[in-house]
Amino acid sequence: MIRSFLTVSSGTLASRLLGFARDSMIAALLGAGPVADAFLAAFQLVNVARRLLAEGGLNAALVPAWMKVRDAGGMPAASAFAGRVLGTVSAAVIAAALLLGLLMPLVMSVVAPGFVGRDTLQLAVNDARLMLPFLAFAGPVTVMMGLLNAQHRFALTAFSPLLFNITLIIVMAALLVWRMDATQAAPIVAAAIGIAGFVQLSMLALRGGDVARPLRVAFDREMGGFFGRAVPGMIASNGPQWLMVAGAVIASTSPSAVSWLYFANRLLELPLGIVGVAMGTVLIPEMTRAVQSDDHAAIAHAESRGLELAVGLGLPAALGLSVLSEPIVRLLFEHGAFTAGDTAATAQALAWLTLALPAHVLVKALSPAFFAREDMMAPLFATLQAIVITIALAFVLGHLFGPNGIAAALALGAWSNALSLIRRGATTFGFSIDAEARRRLPRILAAGLAMSAALWFAARTLPTGGHGVVEAAGLFILIAAGVAVYGLFLQLFGVIGWREAVNVIRQKRA
Repeated sequence: MIRSFLTVSSGTLASRLLGFARDSMIAALLGAGPVADAFLAAFQLVNVARRLLAEGGLNAALVPAWMKVRDAGGMPAASAFAGRVLGTVSAAVIAAALLLGLLMPLVMSVVAPGFVGRDTLQLAVNDARLMLPFLAFAGPVTVMMGLLNAQHRFALTAFSPLLFNITLIIVMAALLVWRMDATQAAPIVAAAIGIAGFVQLSMLALRGGDVARPLRVAFDREMGGFFGRAVPGMIASNGPQWLMVAGAVIASTSPSAVSWLYFANRLLELPLGIVGVAMGTVLIPEMTRAVQSDDHAAIAHAESRGLELAVGLGLPAALGLSVLSEPIVRLLFEHGAFTAGDTAATAQALAWLTLALPAHVLVKALSPAFFAREDMMAPLFATLQAIVITIALAFVLGHLFGPNGIAAALALGAWSNALSLIRRGATTFGFSIDAEARRRLPRILAAGLAMSAALWFAARTLPTGGHGVVEAAGLFILIAAGVAVYGLFLQLFGVIGWREAVNVIRQKRA
């Protein structure tokens, strides 16, 4: 499991790093004013719709169902089942994209009520409509990725998202060279998002088109039961994105607040993506096999190792982002139309949002225990409860403290989601954490806190002023030192040794 986790995490890391380059170009092109608010609100809406399918949501229902059909009827039956799912999902998302395009003025008025009565609303509607082809391509992309994951072909699915970001980077690089105005650049980038989705789908179809044959659209009882299980899991798997949409509803009333929160949240997407996507694509199949075979030792092992990996990667990332929020935001985004004032506001929002990261990671680690037992409703209710809490708190705290209050509300909503899953799991089936995890988890926490203290001190003694190479070098030194200190404390506390870590990476799958 750990080797598969590392494969998926490596691809996700590469994709997220390219995503930083993409978002840095968006900031340079559009800044943080009305044009950027409109573009990012539209992008957030389409991206949430995509993530309803991707990043573990559809996998949670597809992988167990595909495995059952394969075990009962062999690979031909599994391939036919996959073909029906692929054809039906493709038809459904095309219809949904057309309907969204028709109703987009109403949808955007609900998602960003602060835009109503301003030119920003029409800009957001136009951008969202141009992005909708991306949603239509995302449906078949997600199904094919889930089927490949079920067959342990993780490398193709892990690295295919790179094509999406590479396509957008090429388009925006050309726009920056031509020094195009933000108002003209936004619709071009919006249209390029659909093209990028088509490029990703084409690659998957060429390399993995054999996983679903024949291709059919079916709305029979079997598909109805499958989607009845899938939809709650798809909604529940996207708690962080739903909470950001809830925050954007309130933030839309404040100029530039949508942009500040978006760019701050993008920095959380790197660690959350590495842990969350890998948990969804690797841990769900492992948990499903263990639960279906009623192997309590395997269940305990999967849950324990998943929790250790989630906490071990998510906690230091949250602490590091909090300590280095301002220099990271300045280095990545303060270019072109993105000003020093935007940097300060985004960094403050990021410092509050980092409080949500451990909770999001916990949700990603805990949810597979429910999905493997085909319990989609518990994660769904936890997510809906968190959305309601976030909107209520964002309304109050946003009125009192502005964007920082909205970021704090997002963090509280995330913890509501995590605590709800913990309570539900403890009362229904009980989480099987083995003795090794109980020994390691407190030591991982101690190592993270020690790293944070060392990083906080170093950040205030090591000069990192200036832009360009000097600041980048100083920030790289700080991050590398933080990683080294964290690894050292993990070894000193007996969590894992260097030889053990190398053996885990080299270990071949049985």
